[in-house]
Amino acid sequence: MTEHPDLAGLQRRLAEFAAARNWQPYHTPKNLVAALSVEASELVEIFQWLTPEESARVMDDSDTAHRVTDEVADVLAYLLQLCEVLGIDPLTALSAKIDRNERRFPAPGADDAP
Repeated sequence: MTEHPDLAGLQRRLAEFAAARNWQPYHTPKNLVAALSVEASELVEIFQWLTPEESARVMDDSDTAHRVTDEVADVLAYLLQLCEVLGIDPLTALSAKIDRNERRFPAPGADDAP
């Protein structure tokens, strides 16, 4: 069984991969955001003309599932690299955002709790 990678380890691997190829000068926040957008668009392209029902079954076809998985990985890779460059802890940022959203959008009946 393969060990599940941790976020910091993946960020380290991405940084080492870029450093070994001297790509750091190109990994500016602007370039990383642009690359993130391109990869997210490639993910959108897979789903673009599918019905809601077809989109729910996208992982049933092995070729399409492979494409979706690769694009998700690309999006996450660029997002993690952007976080690294900007000094953002993505898990802390997400947790704080969920906290804010829970306050902004309380669940129905949340105010009725004892």
